[in-house]
Amino acid sequence: MTAVRGVRGATTVEADRPELIVAATEELLQTLIASNGLEAGNVAAAWFTTTQDLHAEFPAVAARRLGWLDVPLLCGHEMVVTGDNLRAVPHCIRILLLVNTDRPASALRHHYLRGATAIRQDLDRYRAEARR
Repeated sequence: MTAVRGVRGATTVEADRPELIVAATEELLQTLIASNGLEAGNVAAAWFTTTQDLHAEFPAVAARRLGWLDVPLLCGHEMVVTGDNLRAVPHCIRILLLVNTDRPASALRHHYLRGATAIRQDLDRYRAEARR
């Protein structure tokens, strides 16, 4: 049965420069596409967010360069959270893809690259437990 499921990912860049934002976003999108066997026609929508310290370019530019011309895209900034349990990663780009798929949610792969690996350190542990 086909369902709409979410695929998440995040990456970081060294500086707030348009070419770095687009290149890192494209790398993350290609990783998500390859590991989940996605095509643009499978993507119902894509949300891109950045931390407040990134504003030189829209990350969605990378999706358009990949040919995602009919996919609804949205860019925004992450909220600023204060407190002792901060897990904020600077210069971070996050992606949420809503995809039409027959695969169960447990079969989808989420990817966190570069400095964004700190966001979801639990992913490897949960996957290892699920394989037991």
